[in-house]
Amino acid sequence: MFTPAPLRRLLALLLVAAGASALRAEELVLRVGFFPNITHAQGVIGSETTREGHGWFEQRLGPGVSVHWFAFNAGPSAMEALFANSIDLTYVGPSPALNAYVRSAGDEVRILAGSAEGGAALVVAADGPIHQAADFKGRRIATPQLGNTQDIAARCWLKRQGFKVTLTGGDVTVLPIANAEQLPLFKRGYVDAVWTVEPWVSRLVKDGGGRVYLEQKDAVATILVTSAAFLKFHPDLAARFRAAHVELTAWVNANPAKAQKLVADGLGAATGRKTPVASVAAAWGRVRFTDTVVPAQLTALVADAQSVGFLRDAIPLDLLFPRVP
Repeated sequence: MFTPAPLRRLLALLLVAAGASALRAEELVLRVGFFPNITHAQGVIGSETTREGHGWFEQRLGPGVSVHWFAFNAGPSAMEALFANSIDLTYVGPSPALNAYVRSAGDEVRILAGSAEGGAALVVAADGPIHQAADFKGRRIATPQLGNTQDIAARCWLKRQGFKVTLTGGDVTVLPIANAEQLPLFKRGYVDAVWTVEPWVSRLVKDGGGRVYLEQKDAVATILVTSAAFLKFHPDLAARFRAAHVELTAWVNANPAKAQKLVADGLGAATGRKTPVASVAAAWGRVRFTDTVVPAQLTALVADAQSVGFLRDAIPLDLLFPRVP
């Protein structure tokens, strides 16, 4: 059940304030979420280097700071963890972050940086019956989770094609299905198409006999967010994490081969399934890594979400972009 914003804000402030003394202790623990996706490369690399004992973020956060990484399937779950004070920061798609911001009346979520653009696509069976937009009528499309960035993108695109889409059906049925479960269902024909992100796009093509019907080349895929309470009580730590993220983003762009190896290893560790470097390299070109995101990009996403029944009570986004030291 969703806790009312004032009570939730008070609880979060008390919990984070209670942890303030811990930040003066010898061992500081920063809890960070990410998804095992290529569009979350900075988080995947952070989790992998931490596991290998030479954490990228730990080296830049200062002595006595450790980072615990938590893998999520999709954004709504990560935002609930942020609300519950189970994590301090997370890499997440923009739609769940916007939803959380609106639900909390602007009290809970703050954007620290951009992370990635592109990397998402709609995949159909290569030898299947879908060749044009009209062919999607009566079909089933899988997305990672209800209300996540790809779910909203799918619903918006279908609406623009003239289809009526509801939460439970309509002209086209949109089925929220975890990324790891989409491939076998796609291969069996239970779903006719999948709207998801890398590396799942490439796996659907390579292992599922799919083809890319359309790509979201310039869409905001991932951002780095924190809670308002954490930023209020620990602005210096949040700023150091952001700076490390900016540096890592530049390193990823300058060292693609090394970054791809780390991402492949990190995806394998997070999913328990070996991810070949070649698969990561094949998907890499669909993603652009960036540490910037501007309000206009998210304002457009708010309009898209409202057009398909989400974010009906949208509010100004000015609080979403704080001044970080």
